[in-house]
Amino acid sequence: MNHLKLTTNDISIISGAHSKQEAIQSISEAMIKAGLVKDDYTQAMFDRDAQISTFLGNGIAIPHGTTDKRDSVIKTGLKINYYPEGIYWDEDNNIAYVVIGIAAKTNEHLDILRQLTRAVITEDTLERIKAINTTEDSLKILQGS
Repeated sequence: MNHLKLTTNDISIISGAHSKQEAIQSISEAMIKAGLVKDDYTQAMFDRDAQISTFLGNGIAIPHGTTDKRDSVIKTGLKINYYPEGIYWDEDNNIAYVVIGIAAKTNEHLDILRQLTRAVITEDTLERIKAINTTEDSLKILQGS
């Protein structure tokens, strides 16, 4: 991903059934542990998703905080969780398999969203996402390979 150096260390595969709330909590904890955000960013992620669904399409959700909590972002970065069983994400019954937590200090997240959109609009993305077995598989999809 352009200026961000996304690696397999930024990606986790999480088996089992999980709720959207558990997924947002988990991705937020990964971001906190990585030093990307402060503890209060978790609530900002829940608040943002309550405003409008953070489901992007083709099995990808992008929970991120509200703009008023940008001061809780320590540094720009991403963390990614892959859920092989999928998670019901919104009232439209969209299912997220890839949950990408985004932390951006300024409008850097717009570049990230543009890059992700390219992966989302590729015709076979959902089938490729469902076939992920390794963090390397996930990385290739998100990098547009």
